[in-house]
Amino acid sequence: MTSKTPSNVWKFGNDIDTDAIIPGKYLTINNTDELAKHAFEGVRPEFCRYVKDGDIIVAGLNFGCGSSREHAPLALRGAKVQCIIAKSFARIFFRNAINIGLPLLESPDTDRIEEGDHIEVDLGSGVITNTTRKQKYNATPLPDFLRGIVDAGGLIAYARKLVQ
Repeated sequence: MTSKTPSNVWKFGNDIDTDAIIPGKYLTINNTDELAKHAFEGVRPEFCRYVKDGDIIVAGLNFGCGSSREHAPLALRGAKVQCIIAKSFARIFFRNAINIGLPLLESPDTDRIEEGDHIEVDLGSGVITNTTRKQKYNATPLPDFLRGIVDAGGLIAYARKLVQ
């Protein structure tokens, strides 16, 4: 997947935990559209009001740390976030995101990308193009088997394709 038009960046720092992504009081909700209405509610209340289909989250180290709740990546998928780029991800968040079809990239260059920048992402090559700053950065592309899961829309859809 390559974004065809530059996407808006939402910038976050280090150690963004799953409680910040979706507060615990919403864990009874399983609808992604409903979860999206509460994404980052306690730390960035403007996020759920202004995030647009195709926006990208860029963060520092250890994005998605904390509890293993799948609701966190579900809320971001419901918000129509195109992908998340971070220096590193908590392992359980990384796998939960892949399992629901939310693409992730690890890049050492997230400090060079600012809130509101517009970027294009090539998930296959890992190349990130910042059209605002006229710069390119590298990310570690997902291995082919993980990209297959993401491209299928998640692990369940991927498994269905295998058995058909």
